[in-house]
Amino acid sequence: MAWKWTPPLLLLAWIASMCSARDRTDLINVCMDAKHHKTKPGPEDKLHDQCSPWKKNACCSVSTSQELHRDTSLLYNFNWDHCGQMEPACKRHFIQDTCLYECSPNLGPWIQQVDQSWRKERFLDVPLCKEDCQSWWEACRTSYTCKSDWHKGWNWTSGSNKCPVEAVCRTFESYFPTPAALCEGLWSHSYKVSQYSRGSGRCIQMWFDPAQGNPNEEVARFYALAMKARAMPHRAGPLLLSLALMLQLWLLG
Repeated sequence: MAWKWTPPLLLLAWIASMCSARDRTDLINVCMDAKHHKTKPGPEDKLHDQCSPWKKNACCSVSTSQELHRDTSLLYNFNWDHCGQMEPACKRHFIQDTCLYECSPNLGPWIQQVDQSWRKERFLDVPLCKEDCQSWWEACRTSYTCKSDWHKGWNWTSGSNKCPVEAVCRTFESYFPTPAALCEGLWSHSYKVSQYSRGSGRCIQMWFDPAQGNPNEEVARFYALAMKARAMPHRAGPLLLSLALMLQLWLLG
């Protein structure tokens, strides 16, 4: 009689594979489809300076990590000093933000498809640890800028970003009156300020000590599994019902 169970068991195996094919593990260790990202994460022993915490597993190359430390890098021809010299402490946060963007393989749960000439994917609403946002804002509040959304609206006629004609250079605090205004508004909601703290396992850390491991691996795993839990009832319900009906019909036959 064992042969009677073969087709239902095969169907069960197929359903299991369908339910697990997108079990979100593909989001735990992945690189975005963007201009300078590698296709797959891997070790990069010589990552430069502030990007070095990702050297054990990175989506950026050594040359990318070197270039993004320049004031006006060739990666995007973006000039941090568009309203005069940015304070060094402020610039360190922008470099770290760029290292996270280019190098981190732990942003999969927040990757979204986009229709842009220079990238096919971006991340959206990454839960940034509240302390990282607060320290970024504190370091930059006295530096100067002319825009509150740096993703668009620049004058690129010179080859690098310059302030639009009508824009006025003011302190960061004028354009970003709160830490959340900076972290969420700067890159069109790439980040969302988390209520969780560093070390909680529930928010992405821009800064971390690689000697203690990469805490963002745990964060990506938590949110990927949460996405799986939300998606499973919608995907598995109809399939399991079909399986039950087929099993009943098979046994009656």
